[in-house]
Amino acid sequence: MTRLRLAVVGFGRLGRACATALRDCHDLDLAGVVRHGEPIALSPPLEHTAVAGHLRELKNVDAALICVPAEQVLGVAREILQQRVAVVECAILEARALEAHYVALDVAARHHHVAAVVGAGWDPGVLQLMRRLFEVLIPCGHTEAGVHPGVSLHHSAVESIPGVAGALVCERRTVDRRIQHYVYVKLDERTSIRDVERAITADPLYAGEETFVFPVPDLAAVEAGGSGVLLRRYGTGSAGAHQSLLLEARFDVATFAAHVMLDAARKLPQLKPGAHAYTLGP
Repeated sequence: MTRLRLAVVGFGRLGRACATALRDCHDLDLAGVVRHGEPIALSPPLEHTAVAGHLRELKNVDAALICVPAEQVLGVAREILQQRVAVVECAILEARALEAHYVALDVAARHHHVAAVVGAGWDPGVLQLMRRLFEVLIPCGHTEAGVHPGVSLHHSAVESIPGVAGALVCERRTVDRRIQHYVYVKLDERTSIRDVERAITADPLYAGEETFVFPVPDLAAVEAGGSGVLLRRYGTGSAGAHQSLLLEARFDVATFAAHVMLDAARKLPQLKPGAHAYTLGP
C-alpha cells in the first residue's frame, strides 16, 4: 500500500503537533513543513524535516494539513486546491460561518477535482459527533456543554479516605443552579474505585448533591491545566427511568486535533472531489 505524503502548512501549536504525530505514523509520511518567511531549520525531533516557504517547493505531496489561523484557512485552502492537492482543515468556526466555509471549499474542491475534509478537529469535529451520539441515545432531553480549566481544581479531605493517594476537586453549577462535584483521585493499587465512590458520596459535604469520581494515574497532569470539557445529556424521564450521559475529558487541544486530522487524511483516497465533513469510521 502506498503511503500518503502529507505537508503541514503552518507551524504554530497545531502544525507542530501534526508534524510530531506524523513522525510516529507507520502509514503516513511527512513531506515537509510550509511556513511564512525565510525557511528555518526546525528544532529536534523535527530537525531533519524539509522546510519550505511554499507548497510547490516540496516534493511528491499527496495532501496538505492546513494549520493556519481560522481567518486564513479558506484562502490557503483555495490556493492549495488549485495545485490539485487535497486538503484537511479544522478551522474553528460556528453556525452560519461554518456553513459558508463548507460551501466555499466544496465549490473550489469540485472545480479542481480534488477532495477536502472540513472540520477535522476537536471542535468542530469530534465533539459535535459525540454530542450527536448523546442525542441519539437520549432523544428526549437537554444537553449541557462547558469548558473547565485545571486551575479551578483544589485539594480536599477526600485525600484522607483509605486507599486514596491524592485527590483534586472542582465544583460547578448546572443551568438550573444545582451544584455538581467532580473528584479526581489517584488510588493505591489495591483500592477499588467503587469503595472510594461510596465513601465520598456518604460524606456530608457531598450528600444529596451530584458527585462524579474519576480515577487518574497522575494528579500533577490534571492540575497542570490544559483544556477540559464537560458534555452532559439529561433525559426528560418520559421514557421511564431517568437517563443521563456524561463525557469528562482533559487533554491538549492541538494534540487531539492533530490525531483527528491524520485520521481524516487516511480517508482522502476513498473520497470523491468536493468538500466532506469529518466523520468517524471508514
